[in-house]
Amino acid sequence: MPQHYFLTIDAGTGSGRAVIFDTHGKQVSIGQQEWTHLSEEGVANSMGFDYTKNWKILQECIKTAIFKAGIKASAIKAVTATSMREGIVLYDKEGNELFGVANVDARADQQVSELKRLYPQSEAEFYKESGQTYALGALPRLLWLKENRPHLYEKTAAMNMISDWALTKLSGVIASEPSNAGTSGIFSLEKRQWLPEMAKKVGLKDDIFPPVYESGTIIGEVTQKAADETGLAKGTPVVMGGGDVQLGSAGLGVVEAGEVAILGGTFWQQLVNMPTAKTDPNMDIRVNPHVIPGISQAEGITFFSGLVMRWFRDALCQSEVAEAMRRGIDPYTYLEQLASKVPVGANGILPIFSDAMHYGKWYHAAPSFLNLSLDPLISSKGAMFRSLEENAAIVSMLNLESIFTFTGVQSNSITFAGGASKGALWSQILADVTGKEVRIPSVNEATSLGGAFACGVATGEYSSIAEVAKSLVKWDKHYIPESANYVKYQEVSEKWKEAYAAQLRLVDEGITTSMWQAPGL
Repeated sequence: MPQHYFLTIDAGTGSGRAVIFDTHGKQVSIGQQEWTHLSEEGVANSMGFDYTKNWKILQECIKTAIFKAGIKASAIKAVTATSMREGIVLYDKEGNELFGVANVDARADQQVSELKRLYPQSEAEFYKESGQTYALGALPRLLWLKENRPHLYEKTAAMNMISDWALTKLSGVIASEPSNAGTSGIFSLEKRQWLPEMAKKVGLKDDIFPPVYESGTIIGEVTQKAADETGLAKGTPVVMGGGDVQLGSAGLGVVEAGEVAILGGTFWQQLVNMPTAKTDPNMDIRVNPHVIPGISQAEGITFFSGLVMRWFRDALCQSEVAEAMRRGIDPYTYLEQLASKVPVGANGILPIFSDAMHYGKWYHAAPSFLNLSLDPLISSKGAMFRSLEENAAIVSMLNLESIFTFTGVQSNSITFAGGASKGALWSQILADVTGKEVRIPSVNEATSLGGAFACGVATGEYSSIAEVAKSLVKWDKHYIPESANYVKYQEVSEKWKEAYAAQLRLVDEGITTSMWQAPGL
């Protein structure tokens, strides 16, 4: 029988990708291009999604992946998509895009404040149903559009998420699915369906929400226009995908209640699967639908961990980057080599970037390093780099502790994936900070692999996403915590919490500027 393949489009925060897998879950090829989300002139804290430019980028990614795979497009048995969550795209009645925003677009500051003033109990009520606050939700953004771009709002006939948008471009079908639509905040955790009455309650259209299909459902096929644009074969089945974190969890085999994962990318997500749709009375923890029916995910988020590392590399480490290139190794590998010579605690350096997650009142201190020494041997770049790795692990530990308390789940192991998991030192630090075994999967593109699982279910190759995840996911490395380091990191964590609280007070007093804050605070 001829070999066939599955293709996943991944519209991420920092890049677009197209990844091809064979039916055994082996990655065959990838096409990737970086992209940016630009602020709109005169719109504070905006982060627009350029669907015109980004679709052209994805077209090239798909063509590149097919070319690198050395296969005919007809050998691709199905295509799906995943993306950053929270981002939305709006359409007119002809199915043309009108408006789009990326994940942490925070333009709707005034609208959140107004919602809280006019409907004081609404955020808590909506959170109980959806697991989401207004922080990254679609309702305030739709209100912003109604008030600031009324001509676009009046034309709006449909809305879906960015992963859904990629499938709309392929098939012409406007639809959505629970794992990403759930992050809109207009969605029922329990029923896994839109809650249009939420929109109606705050004076918005309630007829713009498309049909909902579970991940792994065929919703259409590649049109002739999309085939001409991408190089895919006309008629290729288009399969419902999902949000990057939830499909990534599937690609890691994190598909059963009680399993724990940390995804280390631009943001870090700490995830615990639970068999119910319950929410946190304090609204401190986000809860999302998994791509696995019957499973919800309690989630903590660390802001910009990967982005901070890229900033540190590009702004401060030009000579280290040059040395890494001379040695023929990745700059992060070289920086880890320097950091590995620094003792636990990074010589007392305390990085102030992302706070632990407080979903009901979500903001961060001004970015900074505290407790630097003028001795260059103590506050070296290696020490600063190690402090950043330790800090991401500490915030992850704090988020997981909150989630464990909320869910009642306890686990002795954590699945760790994403770009950060490639760092051997970072992985060991995570084990030492949490006191838990850290498992690294073999696959690099876990989110896209989850998409391949969805394609395989849709085409009859696999029986379910959960079953194929358990059978195909393989492990590359295991890191065991060192008890002495665990004790030291508990002390570092306590110091960091006190230091961070002091830095937040400077933001509260208007002395420093928050790295990011949710609209309406």
